[in-house]
Amino acid sequence: MPTIEERDLRHIWHPCAQMKDYEQLPPMVIDHAKGVWLYDVHGHAYLDIVSSWWANLLGHTNENINAALKEQLDRLEHVIFANFSHRPAIELAERLASLVPEGLTKFHFNDNGSSAVEAALKMAFQYCQQTGRTEKTRFMCLTEGYHGETIGALSVGSMDLFAEMYKPMMMDNIHVEAPDCYRCPFGETREDCACECFVHAERAFAEHGHETVAMIVEPLLQGSAGMRIYPEEYLRKLRALCDAHDVLLIADEIATGFGRTGRLFACERAGITPDIMCLSKGLTGGYLPMSITIVKEKIYEAFYADWSEGKAFMHSHTYAGNPLGCAAALAVLDILDEENILERAAETARWLTERLTEVFGTHPNVGEIRHIGLIHAVELVEDRGEKRPFDGKRRLGYAIYRRALKHGLLLRPLGDVLYFNPPLNIGKPELEIAIERMKCSMDEVLGA
Repeated sequence: MPTIEERDLRHIWHPCAQMKDYEQLPPMVIDHAKGVWLYDVHGHAYLDIVSSWWANLLGHTNENINAALKEQLDRLEHVIFANFSHRPAIELAERLASLVPEGLTKFHFNDNGSSAVEAALKMAFQYCQQTGRTEKTRFMCLTEGYHGETIGALSVGSMDLFAEMYKPMMMDNIHVEAPDCYRCPFGETREDCACECFVHAERAFAEHGHETVAMIVEPLLQGSAGMRIYPEEYLRKLRALCDAHDVLLIADEIATGFGRTGRLFACERAGITPDIMCLSKGLTGGYLPMSITIVKEKIYEAFYADWSEGKAFMHSHTYAGNPLGCAAALAVLDILDEENILERAAETARWLTERLTEVFGTHPNVGEIRHIGLIHAVELVEDRGEKRPFDGKRRLGYAIYRRALKHGLLLRPLGDVLYFNPPLNIGKPELEIAIERMKCSMDEVLGA
């Protein structure tokens, strides 16, 4: 009789993995979950400090979200979203319209983050074509950026780990050197920087602005790059530069939205409105796949015409606007509001910064502890003074991840960057457990 893990590996190809690694680390088969805890079929508990790929915003099996889904399930599970609609989608669009940055008015529903980005790119391109900007055919993005894994989304990313194999299939876009505040090439620090690195964007726009449809960014936080955080001023400068060159600004808030950066949306921290915004992950609290691409009125108007003009946006997803996803998203917004989640998370974040500094601040292999909102990242280095990274072939982050699992902690690193991105309503006792287990795992791998 095969084990349940063997049954899994007999048929399932897991994402973002070298499946041969599963010979040494079989999948953890989860039976149930509650709050920040996952429980596998063998009764082992794991503290989910990464919100199951950053999506689980308010804890697993949240009673209020569960109730909303159960109520909706008995009313309507799915309906074609072309020429049909339903109350949850209408109410969600109305709610979000009052919350997103001012000027974003029209909501296009999709079913995952990559799809939201893909729609944004196509909207931006078609907008330019339909408004006489036909010379604009390329996109600009930041190095180390990540926007999803469809071909279009890969084309505006700069992570070779995901994209290198597929470059012959990808669009030829313009990659602007991204801010790197930890290893600033200008010798500045986060405290006194004047965004000297913005010169790279200025040069790129001077050379390519005339042919650029849009600039896409992860506002303030490049997640897959290792939770790299850059200044709000950079985003403000980028907004102004896009305006000066008639380039659309796309904000990929898939990872940063819904309170992850301490504000409901990262763009709020910089006080800017993008032309297009992409939302997913925390949108439904991690319950159901859903995404939304939101645009300014001027973009929507460029598509509004008689059918014979051929200006319609011919992009659709079968599960777009799914009623269950919309019901979950409405419940998420209710909880954020009624339970003062962002205010509570801000206080927890201040405490967490202090505790991580106390525990890891002088560690010889901790180069930097950076944070925005409740997101905290610990970058491991071989030499703290020189900021020299470890040889990537050693896979130390992965080794610590494996060790942490033995201690009941789901800590999935980005290379050698260990990070906390927990549900916004996590308590200090659970965070203390996470800190203790991470330290223990680090000590066992790196040496105490």
